[in-house]
Amino acid sequence: MTAPVFVVDSLRPRDLPAGEYVLDGPEGRHAVSVKRLRAGEEVVLTDGRGHWAEGVVKTAEGKDRLVVTVPDGVREEPAERPRITVVQALPKGDRGELAVETMTEVGVDAIVPWAASRCITQWKGERGLKALGKWRATAREAGKQSRRVRFPDVADAATSKQVASLLADADFAAVLHESGDAPLSDAELPTTGGIVLVVGPEGGVSPEELALFAEAGARPYRLGRSVLRTSTAGTAATAVLLARTGRWS
Repeated sequence: MTAPVFVVDSLRPRDLPAGEYVLDGPEGRHAVSVKRLRAGEEVVLTDGRGHWAEGVVKTAEGKDRLVVTVPDGVREEPAERPRITVVQALPKGDRGELAVETMTEVGVDAIVPWAASRCITQWKGERGLKALGKWRATAREAGKQSRRVRFPDVADAATSKQVASLLADADFAAVLHESGDAPLSDAELPTTGGIVLVVGPEGGVSPEELALFAEAGARPYRLGRSVLRTSTAGTAATAVLLARTGRWS
């Protein structure tokens, strides 16, 4: 079992006077009152943006303050290549958070919520901002649980035109769709740059959206014989890409 991960706002050498870090606030409370960490136990601190440090608990103070000794300073994990972005159509209910959680666990680098034309759920006003906040919080917590130190970016909700622009800039662009005549497992993938994958809603990607994305250079691909739900398709496809690009090696 690797050491538990705790997220801090900033983690640079200047944040470690005398080689120590004071973990307080909600993360400190979780470490002291929930995890019940004590002197001598190991932890990992990260800002979720690739900076991280291994530490050893020096002392626990009160209910929400942990003093951590960081003997080796701050390190930086380079961004993975190729970068994998999943454009995720908005599912119903809490299945969007399930999709974000599992994609984060397998290793996706960025998630773009997509308001597809056939989405039953639509993010508008305060409700939309609240839903986006839940997706971002889910990515943060899943990143911690999976011991990542570089969490996925969760973008603002995108329109179909914005998704097309994203696809046009990708080194490899694909749409998961049953009309695809080639499996994703056989696609020719780049070893650097960026991969963008579109996962449609439960009602499917509309013909107009498929045409728009084709103009941007995105071909339709299939995963297998079965049809996956939108909340699981992105995770399965990301796993295929990670294995095929060598990131899972």
